[in-house]
Amino acid sequence: MLRVVNPEVGMISPRTRERMVAALRAAGIDDEEVLAVMAQVPRHLFVAEALACRAYEPVSLPIGWGQTISQPLIVARMLSVLRASGNPRRVLEIGTGSGYQTALLAALGFEVFSIERIEGLYRAAQELLQRLRTPNVRLRLGDGSQGWEAFAPFDAVLFAAAVPCALPPLFHQLVAGGCLLMPQADTADGQRLKFYRWNGQDAEEEDLGDCRFVPLLPGTVNQRDHQGA
Repeated sequence: MLRVVNPEVGMISPRTRERMVAALRAAGIDDEEVLAVMAQVPRHLFVAEALACRAYEPVSLPIGWGQTISQPLIVARMLSVLRASGNPRRVLEIGTGSGYQTALLAALGFEVFSIERIEGLYRAAQELLQRLRTPNVRLRLGDGSQGWEAFAPFDAVLFAAAVPCALPPLFHQLVAGGCLLMPQADTADGQRLKFYRWNGQDAEEEDLGDCRFVPLLPGTVNQRDHQGA
């Protein structure tokens, strides 16, 4: 289970967070708004207590239930691409995970609708985001592959898990001119980060390079079915 870690000292101090941001800038992230929110949002609160000291390292970390929190660089890349796409207002996030990217999206001023299929992660993220008083976030326990039609259309859809191909139901929940950003796992070279621009009838595709994410799975998992660690 995820547990909150409060001390702002040592390897979870604001200075450590600033070093992470400096490394992101050196790696080519130049969106100052993205860098600013990554300096503000405490990533160590979104990982297990035993791993909090590694929260600002350039690695993905397990968060239980076979899931991971993505490494800071890929999160920064995706947020930068999203903002450069026209800075959409309403964003559907597929895969809440621990809630870290959700918190960053909210800090950037987006209205966030986020779906998580694993009940344990959903409840932990919900509790933590409420504790942090994260604004403009609506969470749902459900199958992300079907989107969230009740609140469509969205300006953007952002996947935090890899899928074998673009999912038609998600395109039809976008506004015309909206975008979909997703790790795609059907290429011979492994996963590729794909950006799609939807015109209301079809989509233009752009390949943004290599990435590595856990796969998107269908259905939901409740706490009686599977206990995470």
